[in-house]
Amino acid sequence: MVRVYEKAPDFTAPTASGKGEIGEVTLSALRGGWVVLFFYPLDFTFVCPTEILEFSKRSREFQALGAKVLGCSVDSVHAHKAWIEHGLGELAIPLVSDITKRIARDYGALLEDRGIATRATFVIDPEGVVQYACFHNTAIGRSVSETLRVLEALRTGEKCPVDWRPGARTLGR
Repeated sequence: MVRVYEKAPDFTAPTASGKGEIGEVTLSALRGGWVVLFFYPLDFTFVCPTEILEFSKRSREFQALGAKVLGCSVDSVHAHKAWIEHGLGELAIPLVSDITKRIARDYGALLEDRGIATRATFVIDPEGVVQYACFHNTAIGRSVSETLRVLEALRTGEKCPVDWRPGARTLGR
């Protein structure tokens, strides 16, 4: 299990994105920029599409902050492709296939007894170090706005007080 301030476990895995195009991602190839890696339980479920579609809809906000967003579940890349083509619609973010469950296990997001990932979010800095980790109950969707706020706070390089918002004073100034 990875912890904050530790190197993010590297991985190479297949992805589906866009209108269902299959590709591949290697985490270490994204070094030099921020990465938001979020795990979700399964394709073709109820809460998961609400999160995936919101991350996709707001992908330009993450890009403007120099961040790449990756969604990840234990489904096959073919399940991701089918879900995009027959349900989700076009996505601006890739869905990573973790069919071996190695990625979820390495990040501590795998619910071993259920064989799926919980909702977990990691913000990884340009040097490949985990700067934020958050875990949610599988029945509760996470806040994409909060993920953006945390990314913006981390990018300041300063200490940020409770409920800090972009443009507000940090504790370092």
